[in-house]
Amino acid sequence: MVGTARSRTTGETVRAKTDEFSRRQYYSETDFKDRDRITEVARNRGVNNAQIALAWVLQQPGVTAPIVGASKQGHLDDAVAALSIKLHDTEVDLVTEFYRPRAVMGHS
Repeated sequence: MVGTARSRTTGETVRAKTDEFSRRQYYSETDFKDRDRITEVARNRGVNNAQIALAWVLQQPGVTAPIVGASKQGHLDDAVAALSIKLHDTEVDLVTEFYRPRAVMGHS
């Protein structure tokens, strides 16, 4: 999902502006629809997008632990906060509507 990207052409970070692999992986129209839905649920709940996205992942069948990359303390804080969020079925459906699983890229 598109996290910090505010534009459908490029994000604001150096990586977003220079990483072609990520751009191919995360800049489809459905990625932005996913992000918009997550934002809607997050605003209604008074939390941020990361917490809703992680809560959604944790509620997916077969997921026992998401892989969380944290480069700032706030990333860990969001991961811990997501543990206490239980999304309603309607919220799960809203976030899931445009989600499409991706094939693994760049690995063999």
